[in-house]
Amino acid sequence: MSKFFDLVKTRRSVRTFDDHKLDREVIDELKSFSENITNPYGIPVRFAFLDAEEFKLSSPVLAGEKLYVSALTKRGEHAAEAYGYAFQALLMHAHEMGLGTVWIGGTMPREKFEKASGLAANEIMPCVSPLGKTASKMGVKETLMRKGVKADTRLDFETLFFANDFKTPLTKGNAMESGLFDALESIRLAPSAVNKQPWRVVVDLKNKTAHFYVKHDKGYITPDYDLQLIDLGIAFYNFEQELLAEGRKPEFEIRDPGIATPDQTDYVATYRW
Repeated sequence: MSKFFDLVKTRRSVRTFDDHKLDREVIDELKSFSENITNPYGIPVRFAFLDAEEFKLSSPVLAGEKLYVSALTKRGEHAAEAYGYAFQALLMHAHEMGLGTVWIGGTMPREKFEKASGLAANEIMPCVSPLGKTASKMGVKETLMRKGVKADTRLDFETLFFANDFKTPLTKGNAMESGLFDALESIRLAPSAVNKQPWRVVVDLKNKTAHFYVKHDKGYITPDYDLQLIDLGIAFYNFEQELLAEGRKPEFEIRDPGIATPDQTDYVATYRW
């Protein structure tokens, strides 16, 4: 098991924090890391670290948080996917540092967070996350929230991943034989908006390609961005990082293979390795 896959398996959404501020050295490390994050689209994503007390920021689904980070990028094609990839990179690094995080996309006073983040007229700020030490015990709000979104469950492997076309589910056994199981499982275990897990992947083992698709659900597209495309960016990051951890060289491209798709399912991008 790679170090990255272990991080994926141990990461969870945290909503109850220990009510203590982080040391300046920890915040500086996060800021430094954030300044060097890139994404497959080459679209800049910037981060704003926000003291909750200074800016009077809070979320009704959190407790004990003292620091937030928001991510911002310019509106445009593929902005959502780039955003998801970049923000996931930062939050996984925070988890590696022993910090708790959770993607917050709706349960917050958005205008206050946008103002504190310095949102420009041509930018979007879909999500924020608290950053802090996880409390020793989950609060009541967190317990209810996790139960409501079924946070500890995921769709079956064969529901998400396919061999060559959407008619043939990819079995765990075939994925293991090809050495692709951990990379795909890193997607399956990833966070997504309301745990909808909108990613679908058609794998061509012979040609070593994985075609990523989004299965749309109603209610996740705003005038400025598609939350489920942000989820695809998260999937890209986890898949790519696991392949890299295994010593492979993933290559990203946008080249629709023309595979027949189910209703409400659209091609997004492809990885080769």
